[in-house]
Amino acid sequence: MGEPLQFGLAADAGAIAVRWLQALRSERRMAPPTLEAYGRDITQFGAFLNDHMGEPAGIAALTALTALDFRSFMAKRRKGGVESRTLARQLSAIRSFFRFAERNDHFKNVALSGLRSPKIAHSVPKPLSISAAALVAEGSVLSTDETPKWVEARDRAVLTLLYGGGLRISEALGLTLAQSQSNPIVITGKGGKTRIVPVLPRVTEVLKSYIALCPFPLKHHEPMFRGVRGGPLNARNIQLLIEAMRGALNLPDTATPHALRHSFATHLLGNGADLRVIQELLGHASLSSTQIYTEVDRTHLLEQYRKAHAQS
Repeated sequence: MGEPLQFGLAADAGAIAVRWLQALRSERRMAPPTLEAYGRDITQFGAFLNDHMGEPAGIAALTALTALDFRSFMAKRRKGGVESRTLARQLSAIRSFFRFAERNDHFKNVALSGLRSPKIAHSVPKPLSISAAALVAEGSVLSTDETPKWVEARDRAVLTLLYGGGLRISEALGLTLAQSQSNPIVITGKGGKTRIVPVLPRVTEVLKSYIALCPFPLKHHEPMFRGVRGGPLNARNIQLLIEAMRGALNLPDTATPHALRHSFATHLLGNGADLRVIQELLGHASLSSTQIYTEVDRTHLLEQYRKAHAQS
């Protein structure tokens, strides 16, 4: 039997892939979900090469790959229903792996330089209205007499963090008891980038309420939001909660946990907040990522203008 495969690659190339991911973790401080995605991307690429060439790809094979080979991989993924955004990330992962190999004198392949990333359709974030966002963040629209008070307080706290602090769902669910007791909160977001998030009085209030009602012991440096069995709360629980709210409040399909973060940014902008401030609050690496909210605000103004004239 041959040596076990790593990432679908032959042993020599697989070992380089392991060191590449380790470097991304230690040097680039890449977030665990991104590392997992990159690992899956290289595994899928390795599996494709195995089928494409009839054997696991080693250093010699990776060196000899042509632009046509890379395009064949992208075409197969596209045929499998993968969208442009995912394809672009997969190509980015492959480029990163090959750059690492070249920098460390493992192997070099110039064919990648001639490949273009898939075009990603321009999309504008779809925030909720101020009133809808407030109702969702309140979290009690689906509560019944049978809903445990601590679960109701927990859901309200998570949703308020998404809208009142502009947190990503992973950031909210990763919040520790120690973090929650400081103001502002230091959040570690994508790529290990930290940012300061001021805590509004309403956020402090709902966090304190949840902590007081939670029936499970909360340790200072562990995620504070708990599922009904005491383990860390899963993001899927919050996604399902908002899905149910969409029906109860007649909200569009675009109403998701992340839409609350979009709403946070859009409503701040609409109330005169500086774009640079919003960039810092969201933890965007560049202002260009934040500037998309100016388009959202402009789109909203045009919609209101049209509605006003349609009624006149």
